[in-house]
Amino acid sequence: MPKIKTHSGAKKRFKVTSTGKIKRGHVGRRHILTKKNTKRLRHLRKEGFADVTNVAQVKRLLPYQ
Repeated sequence: MPKIKTHSGAKKRFKVTSTGKIKRGHVGRRHILTKKNTKRLRHLRKEGFADVTNVAQVKRLLPYQ
């Protein structure tokens, strides 16, 4: 059985925790930061987790994590 390739876009965006949750970053933290208030940027710094409805799809893209 051949190995499955990891999706190169997914490996840059997601990490799998030891408990199996999918960790992700927030959107809106790259540019045009001057008009976003400090509270909003502070909350965007924290990591998020992928929704339950998307976990199976992301795990399929990251087969060996």
